[in-house]
Amino acid sequence: MGLDILPQTIGNALVLGSIYAMVAVGLAIAFGVMQMANFSHGELFMVGAYCVYVLYTLFGWPFELAVIASFPIVALIGVIYERLIFRPTRGNVLAGFMATAGAGFILQVLISEWYGVGLPKSVQVPYPGGSDFLMTAISWQRLAIIPVTIAMVFGLWYFLTKVKDGKALRACAQDPEASVLQGIKLNKMTALAMAISGGFAGVGGALMAPIVSVNPYMGHDYAIIAFIVVIVGGMSSIPGAVLAAFILGFIHTFVSTFADSVYGMMIGVLFMAIVLIVKPTGLLGNVKV
Repeated sequence: MGLDILPQTIGNALVLGSIYAMVAVGLAIAFGVMQMANFSHGELFMVGAYCVYVLYTLFGWPFELAVIASFPIVALIGVIYERLIFRPTRGNVLAGFMATAGAGFILQVLISEWYGVGLPKSVQVPYPGGSDFLMTAISWQRLAIIPVTIAMVFGLWYFLTKVKDGKALRACAQDPEASVLQGIKLNKMTALAMAISGGFAGVGGALMAPIVSVNPYMGHDYAIIAFIVVIVGGMSSIPGAVLAAFILGFIHTFVSTFADSVYGMMIGVLFMAIVLIVKPTGLLGNVKV
C-alpha cells in the first residue's frame, strides 16, 4: 500500500479515536470520583445501541432523538449501578469488580431474553452517502461521530470547570475527604459521576448502532479498548483519556491498514506497557478529572 491512502487512513483514525474517546471518558470520570472500575462499561455501550434499535428502528423515532434519549436512559442505569453496587462496596475494589461483572451478565441476559441472540439486529443508516474531501471517502454516519464527540467533551469540560456541581465533582476526584469536610455530598457526586459515565457510553453505542452489528455481546471489545485508553491516559484523567483515545485510534487504524487488525491490537497493548514502564501514572496521570 502506498502513501496515496494516507489521507484516508488519517480520516479513519480520527473517527475511531472519537468513538474511543466517547467510551473512555465516561470510564475515566467514574474511576476518578469513585476510585473503582466499572467492568460492565461495555454493556452500557451495548444498551445505548439497543436504545437506537428500539426507538429508531422499531418505534420510528428520528435518529437524532433516539441518540439523545440514549443518554438519560443509560445514565439512569449508571445511577442504579452506583446505588446498588458501588455505594455498598465503596473501598472494596474486588467486590466492586465482581458485582459489576455480574451486572454486565445480567444486562446481557435481559437483552437476550427480550430481543433474542440470533442474527444481529440491523439498524438502517440514517445518513446515507459520504464525504469525498482531500482524497478521503468517509460515510456521513461515521463522520457525524467526530462533531458529536467534540460537543460532548466540550460540554463536559464546561460543566466541570464552570458549573457548581461540576466543580464539586472535580473536588471529590482530587480529595474526597477534604470535599466532604467542605460540605460536598459524596453520594450525590458518585451518583452524578456514574450518570455521566453511563450517558457517554450510551451515546457512543447509539452512534455506532447503524455501523456495527447490534447484539448483546457487542460491548466486549469496546470495554477492553476503553480500559486500555484510560490506563494509558491516566486512570483519573479525562484529558489523558481523550489524548490516549486518539493515539490508540491512530495506532489501530494505521497498523490495521498497512498490516493486520490483530497486530493493531497487539501494538496498542505494547504501547500501553511501554507507557506504564516509562510513566506508571499514565500520560496525564497527574491531571485529576
